[in-house]
Amino acid sequence: MLKRISIIALLMAAVSCGPSTQTSVDYVSANLTSDPAGATVVLDGKTVGVTPCLVQLPVTVTRTGKGRNVTANYAPWTLQFVKDGYTEQAVFHPQTTPNYNGAYDIRYTFRNKSYINDPTIMAGEADKMVSRDNPGATALEGTIIRWYFDSEPRGARIYWRVISSIPQIVKNTNEAYLTTTPYEETRAFNILGLTYENSRDVTIEIKASRKGYADQVKRYNVRQAIDQQEISGFFELVKLDEE
Repeated sequence: MLKRISIIALLMAAVSCGPSTQTSVDYVSANLTSDPAGATVVLDGKTVGVTPCLVQLPVTVTRTGKGRNVTANYAPWTLQFVKDGYTEQAVFHPQTTPNYNGAYDIRYTFRNKSYINDPTIMAGEADKMVSRDNPGATALEGTIIRWYFDSEPRGARIYWRVISSIPQIVKNTNEAYLTTTPYEETRAFNILGLTYENSRDVTIEIKASRKGYADQVKRYNVRQAIDQQEISGFFELVKLDEE
């Protein structure tokens, strides 16, 4: 009987000496910012703020062990950032997120920032590139632009070419002849390498040329042309002095 009691006592002592586990929930301050700003932040289905904002976030801490051998595990925050129809999710860990002046600093950059900053671009199309491998696959190639040019006097030859500040992506081209003034037609932008985003770095040059008159050149930013859905101009030709 004494032997049995001794065994039970030893088992109880072993259990009482084993590691203990405790879970607690604390609240900490957090500075939430996003690029672009104005994003709604959602935690566990509840809106906690709109960036930039200072909010209180719960920190779930699980502590295991006793005395000096306590190990603390912090549950991460899974935050949703919602803006202009986009919902993007990111995980931040209390132990790795910078803490300034007693408040955590949580910053988020939207992966689809280009579209959010420019809502005139169709969703998902900002970085789709015109290519030979998949012709006609982008919304950009389906964007119809009105081209219209006239001159005084009429009958001037119209040439066009691409001038690019990103020639490693969109190549510069030689002049190509269109027709004589007056000229009007609708054309799509099927320039190889072009995207909605990089179209800001691409220019269309139009030249009017007529025998006996000085050549005239006008340049048009492709991104502006897309927004206006038109490239147009009038050339008031200047007669050359006869020798």
